[in-house]
Amino acid sequence: MASISYEADKKTAFIQWRDINKTRRGIRLAGVSKSFATRFHALVETLSDAQRTGSGLDRHTTDFVSGLTDEFYDKLSKTDLIEPRVKAMAETDESATSVRLTLGSFLADYIKRRTDVKGTTLICYEQVRRNLLKYFRADKRLAEITAGDAVDFGRFLNAEKLSRATIDRRMSRAETIFNDAVRHEYIHKNPFSGWRKPLKSFVGRTNRSRQRFISRVDIEKLVEYAPDAEWRLLLALARFGGLRTPSEPLSLKWGHVDWEHGRITVPCPKLEHIEGRETRVIPLFPELRPFLEEAFELADAGADYVISKHRPQSVRNGDGWQNANLRKMLTTIFKRAGLDVPPKAWNNMRASRATELAEQFPGHVAAQWLGHTEEIANAHYRQVLPEHFEKALTTQVVMPKVMPLDAVSNRTGSQHEHEQQPQVVTMQKETAACENMQPCPVASTGLEPVRGITPSGF
Repeated sequence: MASISYEADKKTAFIQWRDINKTRRGIRLAGVSKSFATRFHALVETLSDAQRTGSGLDRHTTDFVSGLTDEFYDKLSKTDLIEPRVKAMAETDESATSVRLTLGSFLADYIKRRTDVKGTTLICYEQVRRNLLKYFRADKRLAEITAGDAVDFGRFLNAEKLSRATIDRRMSRAETIFNDAVRHEYIHKNPFSGWRKPLKSFVGRTNRSRQRFISRVDIEKLVEYAPDAEWRLLLALARFGGLRTPSEPLSLKWGHVDWEHGRITVPCPKLEHIEGRETRVIPLFPELRPFLEEAFELADAGADYVISKHRPQSVRNGDGWQNANLRKMLTTIFKRAGLDVPPKAWNNMRASRATELAEQFPGHVAAQWLGHTEEIANAHYRQVLPEHFEKALTTQVVMPKVMPLDAVSNRTGSQHEHEQQPQVVTMQKETAACENMQPCPVASTGLEPVRGITPSGF
């Protein structure tokens, strides 16, 4: 924890703390108000905690840091809480600057410029930045990082005991970051462009070991032990509506429910920055309707949001979905129901619905209702279930009729023999039939007329 002392008469503050190496650090602020000193003290504590734990920073913190003047920004950078700012390119020769540009300076500038992404995405990039700085160090020149270094960085992430999917995501974001360096002509080639093949043994976009199918029997047990109607609806929206939880259920309003036509317009905060993907329309599934009707009957007069009572304060304050903390109660419900808590409970409910819909409807329809592509659905959601094996073992398949052995031509014979053999078989059958008939005419071996038929009749 950082301490602060403030002298009101001199408008001076002094902040002290210990860094990750247990070394005492301090920053003196001169000519500042007490309120600013208090905010700066809170910032130091946040940066110090993030440095010690390796966690990311929220949007409010990054905005506060980026808005600081060079005087206060440099005070933080000199204590290694943040990276130094990238100076304006016009101050020096551009080609020389590109050669001298360090990884720490570039990453700090990159994070600052990513004003087009949400706070949660920015936190993900901040995690990658910390990993890169931990492995390469901030003073590593950007132009000196090679493709081999990039692969070694992936091995470093594996040594940090990160999961296959996490390593995949962080390597992909590192590739995105270095693509930006190429576009700005800081480097000529992205060293992360070919990382996937060398790391394929411990990298994967999907971690199958964390997938679970939440059966309808299990969801009935969960609903039984849910504390109230809103929690029953949350479970139903995730399992039967396939909504991304918490962002989509907590964004759903009663005005989005079209009772008459059986439709629900689902807001999609994850994709709202993409034109045309702000919402999607799903059916008001029969399994979902009773839970919506129950919640509607119990809702307060004039209620706007479908989930109102259990709408977290962090969401109401506009701090995003990462602090919604719906998993704590969900874990309690699983335990009350006597079920094991899956590693990704909300995601597994959505994946279970994706698997069901793919069984009942064309793939493109199921994918559109859940708001992703068929490729994503196959890679991350749809699962092979024991029922599929049972169906394959019990389904009777009508086999084609096998031709008699005497009707099969000799494979070593000529093409003419292959064509004539079926005719011989037919003649044999007809001859055998004729033997049972009286009288039975016998064809002549010559060209003499048979029963008045002349040779011209052939």
